[in-house]
Amino acid sequence: MTSLELNKLHVNAQKLINQGQFKQAHETCLAILKLAPRHADCHFLLGIIAANLGQMTKAIGLIDLATKLNNNNAEYFCFLAKCQSSVNRSQEAHSAMTRAIQISSGDALVNDTLGVVASRLGDHKLAITLFKKAISIRPDNASFYYNLAASQKFLGDFQQAEASYEKAISLQADYFQAHSALAELMQVTKENNHIERLLALKKRCQNNVNAQLHICHALAKEWECLGQYIPALETLQQCNAAKKQQLKYSIDTDQRLFSTLKSCFESWPNLTQLTGSSSKKPIFIVGMPRSGTTLVDRIISSHSDVISAGELQNFGVELKKLTLTRSRQVLDEETILAAKKIDFQQLAQRYLESTKPLSEQSPYFIDKMPLNFLYIGFIKKAFPQAKIIIMRRNAMDTCLSNFRTLFAVNFSYYNYSYDLMDTARYFGLFSELMDYWKSLFKEQLLEVVYEDLVEKPEEQIRRILDYCELSWQPACLNFQDNEQAVSTASSVQVRKPMNTDSIDRWKRYGNKLDELRDYLDSKHLL
Repeated sequence: MTSLELNKLHVNAQKLINQGQFKQAHETCLAILKLAPRHADCHFLLGIIAANLGQMTKAIGLIDLATKLNNNNAEYFCFLAKCQSSVNRSQEAHSAMTRAIQISSGDALVNDTLGVVASRLGDHKLAITLFKKAISIRPDNASFYYNLAASQKFLGDFQQAEASYEKAISLQADYFQAHSALAELMQVTKENNHIERLLALKKRCQNNVNAQLHICHALAKEWECLGQYIPALETLQQCNAAKKQQLKYSIDTDQRLFSTLKSCFESWPNLTQLTGSSSKKPIFIVGMPRSGTTLVDRIISSHSDVISAGELQNFGVELKKLTLTRSRQVLDEETILAAKKIDFQQLAQRYLESTKPLSEQSPYFIDKMPLNFLYIGFIKKAFPQAKIIIMRRNAMDTCLSNFRTLFAVNFSYYNYSYDLMDTARYFGLFSELMDYWKSLFKEQLLEVVYEDLVEKPEEQIRRILDYCELSWQPACLNFQDNEQAVSTASSVQVRKPMNTDSIDRWKRYGNKLDELRDYLDSKHLL
């Protein structure tokens, strides 16, 4: 076969991938490799196919081979870093990203992808540089501005983030995610709002559930800012109900998960023999989402000995890997039961390794993934001396705030939040599980009540620092000056000084929350 014919096969393989015809593309790549086993780009294309099919380990192996066959291709290292970061192989992703940047590239997509990797790794300043480079090459791409805005927001540059979101919308009017993100940033007034624009978009996307979700959340946020709480709630109920129906979610799924967790630990022989790592490096902040976990993260990470690693999925992912269960969910009943047999010292080592290079920068780091509350028992097995802070907040405000927040649409652990009563039932499961963990580990866990923290900040901050065995530093009281990035739903609020604005927010909705209040009251959760 001539080089011309080989090139024709190569072009065809690329075309098939772009068309989503992965089976045919795979067959074409294999045909190429029979003729040219060291064809670097063919191995790279096979890696892209594997990644599109969700086979990340295979994808990483194939793309890594491509980089060895051609060590001077920025695109190879870029997508290797992307795949590695997606499975929490942070240190390897950092190395691949650094190599891609060293090689340099005039390709806009490569620079944007590297920006996404840098953002995942918590380096938002670098991410902004890379996004701006992508924009300089392709100034007409809305998604580049959207990604830029996200990193600007995480770093607290809200004015620039607002301008970037608006630019994305000007390039693509139906960029729904940009509308909902913008609404979270804006200081909405009667003179400065987007309600008419959002209402027009809502009509245009009636058959698109996810689009409706973003537009309605944006509308609700703007209406709330104008004091129109009832229309805001009704709008949320409409779009959230459609999303719940699409997901076919049932609280029974979470009920089984929580029940399996408790029964697993209740039947665990020698449970109190905690033989994992002696490391005190990680500090875990857990709780229901929207309960103040980000606030406490900002307070502690204002200490000179502590850095925030953000909301890491690393602990659950590493536990999942060690169980060798084949289910798609990171945590499910099968994985919980299999976890009783793993080596918890190995789990601790793998978790710490996976948090590098960020965790190497400071004596202590914070993992503030709220849903790690599910893993408290496993965390204590892996890190017997680790500090675990459980956030608690008024049940009505917690449930309402979860319902009002648009979490990651494709992250199934938040599926309860599309229905107020499901959220109330989930809150009940959470409270019951926290009582169980406290009965097992007692004073080894610290419970912090959000309302106490905002009403008596210095007293509670001293209590938190004492528990973490950290010295008092005034910077922890002035957490709003903390310049570390915040990549959570609270990224705007925690840039402000401590305030009581969010306490009893539920009372603004009149009798529309009576069913929620009656349920929580009947379960003694108020």
